[in-house]
Amino acid sequence: MVRKSGVARRSSKRGSQISALKHLSLLDPAPAEPPLLQTGSEESPVCPDRVYLHAAAIFQSTHLEKPPAHRLISYGKRSEVRLPVAKDEASQRSAYQLAFNTLKYQELLEDVLIDSCFCLSQPMPVHSMSLVAVLLTDLMDRKFLPRPPAANQEEEEVKAVQEVEGCLLRFRTKLVASLARCRIKHELLTLENMVPEQIRHREERATLLPLYGWINSLRSSLEEVCEVLHTSGFSCVKSVGQLEGRTFCKDLHCRDLLVFPSSVKNDLTNSRLLSDGRLIIQDKSCCVGPWALWPLLAEGGDVLMSGCFSAQTVAHMSAVAAAASAHTQAETHTSQSDARGRSAVIVCLGDGAQSQTEELQNTLTKLGCKNVKLLPDSLESLDVSDVRLQKISVVFLMPACSLSAISNPVDYIMQENRDPRLMVDLSQGSVSPEKIQMLVCQQRKVLQRAVQFPQVRAVLYSTCSVHPEENEEVLKTVLSQTQENHSTAPPYRFSSPSLLQDSIVEDDEESEEMKPRFFRLEASDHSNGCFLALLTREPEPEVTETPQEVLARAAAKGLLDGLHPNQPIQKEGRGRRSRRAPANQKRSVKTRPHATQSDQSRVAEFLDREMKGSRSEPTLSQSPRRPAHYGYFSLTNTQ
Repeated sequence: MVRKSGVARRSSKRGSQISALKHLSLLDPAPAEPPLLQTGSEESPVCPDRVYLHAAAIFQSTHLEKPPAHRLISYGKRSEVRLPVAKDEASQRSAYQLAFNTLKYQELLEDVLIDSCFCLSQPMPVHSMSLVAVLLTDLMDRKFLPRPPAANQEEEEVKAVQEVEGCLLRFRTKLVASLARCRIKHELLTLENMVPEQIRHREERATLLPLYGWINSLRSSLEEVCEVLHTSGFSCVKSVGQLEGRTFCKDLHCRDLLVFPSSVKNDLTNSRLLSDGRLIIQDKSCCVGPWALWPLLAEGGDVLMSGCFSAQTVAHMSAVAAAASAHTQAETHTSQSDARGRSAVIVCLGDGAQSQTEELQNTLTKLGCKNVKLLPDSLESLDVSDVRLQKISVVFLMPACSLSAISNPVDYIMQENRDPRLMVDLSQGSVSPEKIQMLVCQQRKVLQRAVQFPQVRAVLYSTCSVHPEENEEVLKTVLSQTQENHSTAPPYRFSSPSLLQDSIVEDDEESEEMKPRFFRLEASDHSNGCFLALLTREPEPEVTETPQEVLARAAAKGLLDGLHPNQPIQKEGRGRRSRRAPANQKRSVKTRPHATQSDQSRVAEFLDREMKGSRSEPTLSQSPRRPAHYGYFSLTNTQ
């Protein structure tokens, strides 16, 4: 009786779920999920044919490929895919968003196509199945209604898109029925329930992310940009929590970063601040790295950049380096024409395409970056003795990573020119262990190469990953290897990246364990996440020479003209007096020549030169120390 009651309860529960599903519109999109192609209008957006082709190419190159034994639908070879060039940014974003949604629902789409026998009834070439998948995703989003005519009559129709969409519309009755069966089979009240919970939470955070923009000090200043914003009707608030409407605030960590509510993006896009290159919209996770290098560039030296970054990140690094050099020149009263105090930004392009290189160069020119040098080489192929790198003092690494700390992967991948293939893992909510291991191997490789440059004083390592394997473990592994294998150069150690202070303070051994070694920006409602670590060389022991050692080297170089620094200097006074020869008798022994004024000046110049050369250079984790001064000695002959 109890067993029958339990069966009855389970049947009642399943019946209520099926009843609830029957009362729902089977084609309702997820209530919390925005339309796939947002245009800012209340009407259903109309997607041009070229966007579908672009989305299909992205999906074909990034789709989740199953083992051959379980592969019922094939999308062709990824190596044969060439991503088309987008007409504008809005079209590109629509294509990426549509491809990402197709990746999210790939399993459901394949179930619907197989259950409805679409592939048997409507045979399609293998290379067209990616187009079928993205068009079916769009049809599900607009409830299988036909596309209204495009508002822009100049949009060219693509025959392949029209044919595939026509087949899907003619087959829509069976597709709708198959979709309903799949939802009942998986007990999905909405299509959103098909997506892992981790992805749903991430997308909710993405809708709450504010807008960040750094001030291009090569074109403007903080005061000028704030004045323009006030003139345009914006008001400054104290914190991110107070952002609402036309407001902005200053970022907590980066002094050149402003924060806006996401609702003012169109207003900023249409303003002259962006068109003139005075304000650059970029995610905060990409801005903390360049700003963390500000105190490291106070003593001069060039920056070497390597990894995955956009033109905006290179421009930001250029602006920070130029501002740090100008600040140092102002404090030391150095002329701006003195090139020794200016820091250059050297960028390793690696295997970047020619089109990407030209785009990077055009962006840098537009933003006023004049201290950037582009190298076609990768970091691994560079020789540590390369003459182009002799002034390198800091290496900035942004290696390819899993992007697991990013809440809005589509926007981030587009803006930062990241590999679109990362979308397949981000659309599934987790990164495969094989992919993590592949990334870790590459991260170790570039970090090991960076610490081999003998003139480099610091390495800044940055990722957008939450996995310790890509962050702490990579650093600790490489750091332990450098400590074991170092011969002449001092080993590296962890230093605390300072984004809250004006300079990096000297580490105190007693409180070393109490200081945070890594800077983490946690993924939250206010920003994407990132990881930042700073490795610096331990200071070399200061070599102090005695005056006798300096004079001995001067004698070896012939600067003392016969004077012997080791010979004791005799003085008159108490004690045994020296014998004197008669006045009319010549001395039979050779006397020491008198040190002339020119001899003393040459020795003084030598000592001054040696003093300057022996000044110990201040380390990155310390304030500059005063050099040890040598005393000047008057070398005269004693009678």
